[in-house]
Amino acid sequence: MVAPSDNTASDCQVVLVTGFEPFGEHDVNPSTLAAQALDGRVIGGRRLVGAQLPTRFDSAIAALRELLLTHRPALVICTGLAGGRGAISLERVAINVNDARIPDNAGVQPVDTPVVGGAPAAYFTTLPIKAMLAALLQAGIDAEISQTAGTFVCNHVFYGLLHELATRPELAGTRGGFIHVPWLPGQGQPSMPLDNIVAGLQLAIEHALATQDDIRRPAGSLN
Repeated sequence: MVAPSDNTASDCQVVLVTGFEPFGEHDVNPSTLAAQALDGRVIGGRRLVGAQLPTRFDSAIAALRELLLTHRPALVICTGLAGGRGAISLERVAINVNDARIPDNAGVQPVDTPVVGGAPAAYFTTLPIKAMLAALLQAGIDAEISQTAGTFVCNHVFYGLLHELATRPELAGTRGGFIHVPWLPGQGQPSMPLDNIVAGLQLAIEHALATQDDIRRPAGSLN
């Protein structure tokens, strides 16, 4: 586990960490609780800024865009809840599809609509997810690489983030991606205590900042 720094860094470039407001049947969302816990910490000379996004298709990307243009972060980690998963999930790919199984917090339930009309079918994360995974597993934190972020507001924001980073010159050089976290104990099973989620995200951020070239699979490997 990486201990938070006691340093202040009011003038340094920031790391933006977002979570979502509660949705569905739960009155808390561990992604926002984790973002709030990380807010103000300093990792690798970068100050962490935690923020909550609305769980709404009509406003989540706009809220994220405002944060991106306000803070011009070095790194962006958007997080969300994936109930039923037992590990911190490092997402690989965002797809240009909204297809909601349940309504969002505004009652909107899109079916097979694009996140961004006329944009690419998918974007890959720009985070070093294999290096991050190795660090998490070595620290004894349950983690995995996920090949799907779903088609709800989490994927919507993940795609929106990567589209913003790919198309806005003022964000050139900013890297970003998405991490799903499990339920908290009491919300459902499998679950993960909030302290473990926060420690895992902090460790993932540390290694994302320190790693430019991700771990590569050896030639000839089957998986």
